[in-house]
Order: sequence, then C-alpha cells, then structure tokens
Amino acid sequence: MLVAFSVSPSASGADGSVHDAVAAAVKVVRDSGLPNRTDAMFTTIEGEWDECMAVVKRACEAVAAYGPRVSLVLKADIRPGHTGELTGKVERLEAALDDLG
Repeated sequence: MLVAFSVSPSASGADGSVHDAVAAAVKVVRDSGLPNRTDAMFTTIEGEWDECMAVVKRACEAVAAYGPRVSLVLKADIRPGHTGELTGKVERLEAALDDLG
C-alpha cells in the first residue's frame, strides 16, 4: 500500500513555522526503512498495512513533542499484491505524457 500523509502540530512557533516538528516526523519515516518520498505537502511511504500505520503513529508521536495538539491528513492506496508503486505510478504517468507528445 501507499500512504501519503501530512502531520504537524496545530500550534506553531511565533513565525508560524512548523518545520522542526515536520523534520522530526520525516526522520521517523526515513529511519523506518520503508520506501518513502517527501515533497512540499506530503510524505508518502510504501509497505504493508501494519508497518505503514505504525510509522504514521510514530511520526504523530514525534510531532506531539512540539505541541499539545497534532493534525494528521492521510490518504491511502490499498492495492494488495503490488509493490514498487512509489515510483511505478510516476513512471507510468511520464510514459503516458511522452505518448501524448
């Protein structure tokens, strides 16, 4: 499965920045060993249901150290029997764009 999620403290620093808390969450993801990608809005991980949800939970716990309230947005693509979709989906999209000229 693929899980795209965004987690941050609901309360932020004086300048509105949450980058330290988000960095703590991304460190949890990277330390997990699961295939992952982070962009400006979401972090996406790939793995089995239980291992993905455990990483999301640990990322939320890491962010909780930065404030009394945590916000989580999560989207999942549950497709049993498929792996390598973190890159495979993008590769198929790029190929389709190439076909369009």
